[in-house]
Amino acid sequence: MTAVIDATNLMKVFGDVVAVDNVSLRIDEGQTVALLGGNGAGKTTTISMLLGLLLPTTGQVRILGHDLRTERYKVLARMNFSSPYVELPHRLTVAQNLRVYADLYGVRAPAERIKELTENLDLTAYLDRPSGKLSAGQKTRLALAKSLINRPAVLLLDEPTASLDPDTGDWVRAYLERYRRETNATMLIASHNMAEVERLCDDVLMMRAGRIVDQGAPGDLLARYGRQTLEDVFLDIARERRETKDLTTDDQAEGAVNGAARTDEH
Repeated sequence: MTAVIDATNLMKVFGDVVAVDNVSLRIDEGQTVALLGGNGAGKTTTISMLLGLLLPTTGQVRILGHDLRTERYKVLARMNFSSPYVELPHRLTVAQNLRVYADLYGVRAPAERIKELTENLDLTAYLDRPSGKLSAGQKTRLALAKSLINRPAVLLLDEPTASLDPDTGDWVRAYLERYRRETNATMLIASHNMAEVERLCDDVLMMRAGRIVDQGAPGDLLARYGRQTLEDVFLDIARERRETKDLTTDDQAEGAVNGAARTDEH
């Protein structure tokens, strides 16, 4: 299979803090992979480097066969991301926000694409509402619509169902499953919803203190740890981190994501 996301020996150092420590990962075409870890484990920093929002201190990222450091322009139009924690311009309406991103990505027939996405994600009634006046769940769905505006081949999702009620979260997950089937997109998901990870993901990367400490299909991890749920596996790893090493922080990286994403330079 073709490696769509290929990261080798990534390190990111902020002063005397090593936020990401020698991380390598490979995600093949059509795979959905979860990146899991507690707060400060290095997930945000890693995703920032995969998006090109942060340059690694050392190491290399290749997306769709291109070195992200030197050939970003060749791949960024085929990528996108969503995060409920990155605010879109508050004064712009839902329709205006999506039109801005449609234009940035050179989407053909943008009005049709916006209509399709807002219908699919139940945002039609809010097209003329400023994004700053949306509820948390509505903002999550708008962020997801923004991430799909260009029909990306590579999709990075941070908490894609945050603030959604169980029913809405279920059909958003079904929508993502359908999108992958129809487009063969490659997805990396950071989530604290372990049931979501078990449902959507082929493989799971477990991070602790800036490193990937375990990896495997959800079923394999359950068997390895002798647990019934991924939540129990997550707790085993997180508790060991707290017992053996102080938490690292990727707050600086999260700030870089928020700042860069406001202009969506990627």
